[in-house]
Amino acid sequence: MLAIRRPEAADAAAVRALTRDAYAKWVPVIGREPKPMTANYETAVRLNRVDMAMVDGELAGLIETIDRSDHLLIENVAVASRRHRQGIGRALIAYAEGVAKAAGYREVRLYTNQRFEANVQLYLKLGYAIDREETSELGVTVYMSKRLT
Repeated sequence: MLAIRRPEAADAAAVRALTRDAYAKWVPVIGREPKPMTANYETAVRLNRVDMAMVDGELAGLIETIDRSDHLLIENVAVASRRHRQGIGRALIAYAEGVAKAAGYREVRLYTNQRFEANVQLYLKLGYAIDREETSELGVTVYMSKRLT
C-alpha cells in the first residue's frame, strides 16, 4: 500500500539519503554524482513541493516538483534502490500529473541525463516526448514534456 505525504523540515535528511541511494547506480555511468545527489534538501523541502511515497511507514520514493508559470516541472524522481521495479516511480509520476491537472496546468516537463537510458525509455512509455537535447560540461540533458488532457 502506497501512501503519499509531504515532508516536514526534519525529513530533509531522509529525503537526501533516499535520493543519494536512488541515484548511486548512475555514478559509474556518468563518472560523477548526478545533480540530485548534491542538492540542498533543506531548501528543497522548504521551497518546492516534495511528495514522499511511504510503504509500510518507510520512505520508498519521492517526487519533487516546481510550479512554473505555464507548467509543472518534475525536478526529481527518486525510488529507494531496494524498491526499484515495484511501480513506485510510475505511481509518483502519475501523482505529479494529477497535481498538475488540479493546479490547472496543461503540461508537465522534466529533464534527465541522456545516459540514463532506462529513465528516458520509461518517460517515453509514459507519454512524454523529447523536446530537445542540450550539451554542457555535465553531458547531454534530455528535456521532455507531456501534454495533459
